[in-house]
Amino acid sequence: MVLAVPPLVMLLLQVLSWQLVGVIEGSEDPMSPTMTPLKSLAINLSIGASGAVAIVLLARVARVPWRSLISSPRAFDARRLGTYLVAAALLVGAGIGVTALVAPDSPGWVGFGVSGTTVALLVVTVLTTPLQSAGEELWWRSAVLPAAASWVRAVRPALAVGIVVSSLGFAVLHGSNDPWLFGYYTFIGFCTGLMAIISRGIEAPVAFHVANNVLFGIVNTVMADGEPYAIDRSTDSGDASLLILAAVNIAMVALVWRRERRIRAAS
Repeated sequence: MVLAVPPLVMLLLQVLSWQLVGVIEGSEDPMSPTMTPLKSLAINLSIGASGAVAIVLLARVARVPWRSLISSPRAFDARRLGTYLVAAALLVGAGIGVTALVAPDSPGWVGFGVSGTTVALLVVTVLTTPLQSAGEELWWRSAVLPAAASWVRAVRPALAVGIVVSSLGFAVLHGSNDPWLFGYYTFIGFCTGLMAIISRGIEAPVAFHVANNVLFGIVNTVMADGEPYAIDRSTDSGDASLLILAAVNIAMVALVWRRERRIRAAS
């Protein structure tokens, strides 16, 4: 149920909302990958809502407190979230900078430009992308990971199953048949799953996901020459430059491991 219901909820919400956006904008192709402000808003809200559905569904089916799916055995820690958010922003910012220097053509950036569309997209990105990012982490790391892990009794094999299933599901949902992109999305899921397990909570993966999506959303917006940018996940849309961003993921996992180890040693 946790694997099947949230994707259906997201698909239904996105199709309905994009059709509505198409009517409002007068678009001939409301399902095109071009990200207008209203379409971006629809995506962010639909994914955030699907994450909430996944948490509520698992809590009801498994009869566990929903808070235990956010962090366990400790309570949710807002200070942890803030600390990891700052660290993740620095790491992701460095990754974007290196990508711009080494492979500026890979992300599909056109050129710097600011228009009314740019400003509207920036507002939507800053205000609602955190909801989308948190929704994905609640969905895949707080709900799917433990749900899949429950299929196996022994702890370590259970964690392995949970990470593999949640990582592959996360990659499949992003809808790319490009091997570089599919592998990268799987790797993000693997790394954020490790962050959740190491820290025993959702703060670190949410912080990393928010920093990654918000910063890339901002850069993609301002480097689209004042026009709406398009999300291209088709074949041959990825390349080896994604290894730079994979290194950022590894650095974040190492940072979380080191900090959590220090916290446990101090306590």
